[in-house]
Amino acid sequence: MLKNSKAFSSFSAADLPKSKDFYQDVLGLDIEETEMGILSIHLSGGGEVIIYLKPDHVPAAFTVLNFPVEDIDQAADELISKGVDFEQYTGEIQTDEKGICRTGDGPLIAWFRDPAGNILSILQEVE
Repeated sequence: MLKNSKAFSSFSAADLPKSKDFYQDVLGLDIEETEMGILSIHLSGGGEVIIYLKPDHVPAAFTVLNFPVEDIDQAADELISKGVDFEQYTGEIQTDEKGICRTGDGPLIAWFRDPAGNILSILQEVE
């Protein structure tokens, strides 16, 4: 029934202008503000993510959006130069000085937060 549906993801923020600036100016994404005041992020490949206003917003405690990149160090350096702070983990998941997790069998990955506190990541597949 839903196999051919054009599904999309969504999450909330408490300050849409601040979110729009971050996603558009810092991350360089294509953002459209709809007539209803919702932010629509148009992703490469045709995907879409919606960010909606929620005054009592609580940041997601999990990764809401992942950005695959070809070179995680280059992507991290560029984001750091734009003021992005990467999360630092020292427990079961360990990150280096840039905030990149280079251990385990999965991709190289680094997590950061948007202005609303939602968790995003950049990741590079390891061959």
